[in-house]
Amino acid sequence: MRLCSTILLLALAACATQTETNPPRSATEQLLISTAADRAAAKLAVTIPAKTAVFVDAGNFDGADSKYAIGAIHDSLLKQGVYLVDDKKKAKTIVEIRSGALSIDKKEYLLGIPSFNVPIPLAGSAFTTPQIALYGTDTQEGIAKFAFVSYDTAKGALVQSEEPQYGFSHNTKKTLLVFVSWNDNDILPEADKDTTSKDIDRVSSEIGQHK
Repeated sequence: MRLCSTILLLALAACATQTETNPPRSATEQLLISTAADRAAAKLAVTIPAKTAVFVDAGNFDGADSKYAIGAIHDSLLKQGVYLVDDKKKAKTIVEIRSGALSIDKKEYLLGIPSFNVPIPLAGSAFTTPQIALYGTDTQEGIAKFAFVSYDTAKGALVQSEEPQYGFSHNTKKTLLVFVSWNDNDILPEADKDTTSKDIDRVSSEIGQHK
């Protein structure tokens, strides 16, 4: 009974504080999108001969994070040996790039009791109970889909049509037995990731303080 009370106390404490971000997107969301963009751009393979003067037409490439994605595509093309010019008149080949996806999907899984609203009589409002997770995951997945078509500047003839290439990234928060949580992601170097052992040590210390 005492252990159950401790777990419930920790659950309530964990749900009492919420972190809000002032910018439209959090840093994690930006990392998810930019990482997916880097991976999709790196897969774009050009058959245009090296040292060919290329103008990248991004007129059909829209989105909140399009500037970073366009930069990633420039980086990929340059690494493959083409020369980029800033004027169509100087280019031998035009590369029209397009984006089919550049956003984040969210997926949740819970084994336990979800939070729910409990009406407060005569108050006109409700009390929200904390979520109690025996095991749960909260996953954000960054997805990018890029493609391009290139054509000869002088004749307008097709040079190459590159099939869509995809890039993915993820950040998953996992919760075990209500109070143990850790993150699993592929958007940060290994040295910067949170580790399960640190979370377990922290929780063990908190439980010891409540004994």
